[in-house]
Amino acid sequence: MIHTTELSKKYGSTTVLNIENLEIPKGQSFGLVGNNGAGKTTFFNLLLDLIRPTTGKITSNDVQVNISEDWKSFTGSFIDESFLIGYLTAEEYFYFIGELRGQNKADIDSFLKQFDEIFNDEIIGKKKYLRDLSKGNQKKTGIVAALIGDPEIIVLDEPFANLDPTTQIRLKKILKSLTKNKEVTVLISSHDLSHVTEVCERFVVLEKGEAVEDIITSTETLKELESYFAV
Repeated sequence: MIHTTELSKKYGSTTVLNIENLEIPKGQSFGLVGNNGAGKTTFFNLLLDLIRPTTGKITSNDVQVNISEDWKSFTGSFIDESFLIGYLTAEEYFYFIGELRGQNKADIDSFLKQFDEIFNDEIIGKKKYLRDLSKGNQKKTGIVAALIGDPEIIVLDEPFANLDPTTQIRLKKILKSLTKNKEVTVLISSHDLSHVTEVCERFVVLEKGEAVEDIITSTETLKELESYFAV
């Protein structure tokens, strides 16, 4: 479903990402791990056409993302709070995203009910602008908005950061359920190795922009990763 070919991104003489070939099939839960500056967010930004590649391309469901916008109809994403509209309340933001996805207010109200535990009575009905919410509640809002309209591809950058342990557990259950029937492809990045190995069936380790490991998750994966990054 997602295919990269000779993909690179340079800023001046510095190469921040260089992936010759990477394929992510439909229905896979895929993770990116790596230290700060490894290229994880750069890859997601390229996938979402937020920045343009220096060389190569990414195709998503046979759509080259930097040429056509057709991929937007089947892709949901949340990278950071810049995706939010700070002067809207959470409800206004959800309705706005829903309208883009062909959903009416009744559809969105029904959709949001399943996230009552995630919201923990701190987001809906509080008449707070998104800019005034805590980092954790902004993250919750962005992630839930990314799921509106049943996208085929979901891209989440550091989804567990700033979330309390209870919400992290609930989010992991949601992410696992999305790929259960192999119809939805989920891509996440995280510094937390335990979260990645628990949620993702496959992940790639990035180091200085290069894909240095491509691993199918097993019972020994977490130990292998911890050993790799401990060197």
